[in-house]
Amino acid sequence: MDINATVLDASAILAFVNQEAGYETVERCLQGEAHCSAANWSEVKQKIVGSRSGFNWLETWLEIESLLVEYHGLIIESVSREDAERAAERWEVNKSLSLADRLCLALGDRLGLPAITADQAWGDGDMIIQIR
Repeated sequence: MDINATVLDASAILAFVNQEAGYETVERCLQGEAHCSAANWSEVKQKIVGSRSGFNWLETWLEIESLLVEYHGLIIESVSREDAERAAERWEVNKSLSLADRLCLALGDRLGLPAITADQAWGDGDMIIQIR
């Protein structure tokens, strides 16, 4: 599958930031056209701020934001009405996909791009790329 244009889930971005398994795939995605839902971007910041307690989290966040948005050109996409409706349609009782997960998949649907994730609960599909 072509990864020149992709949608990145928060788990994939965090794998890149923390250099966890699969970060090389995310790095290749960032060399192309990479998008991220605003909901996933919020989740990335939440995880970074939460993991940096006692440290200067603001400085850390600004460095990460600069790396991803300014250096790599990550495009943060607003959540559209269409995204919200598609995410709602993906909801299933007792499934582990969060709202942010479903919004990431909805953004991928809207843009016609594969979604990159480190979250194995997503499973596999034509438009899902697992990095782990």
